[in-house]
Amino acid sequence: MVFINTLDIQYTNGMEKAMHGAHGVGYETYKQKHEMRMKIEKSREEEYLKSQRLISDLERKIHT
Repeated sequence: MVFINTLDIQYTNGMEKAMHGAHGVGYETYKQKHEMRMKIEKSREEEYLKSQRLISDLERKIHT
């Protein structure tokens, strides 16, 4: 059984440039390839968590 799982995403030229810059792929690839989406979303989550830890560390330093 084959499942086709694509997303209906509307994006701007700037968003396309940012996607290429950050992840090396365009939105068409992102929309069509589930494994690529999962890899990118995992990377985004890791970057988000890293930034949250950095903010927490800075706030702690400011308030001590």
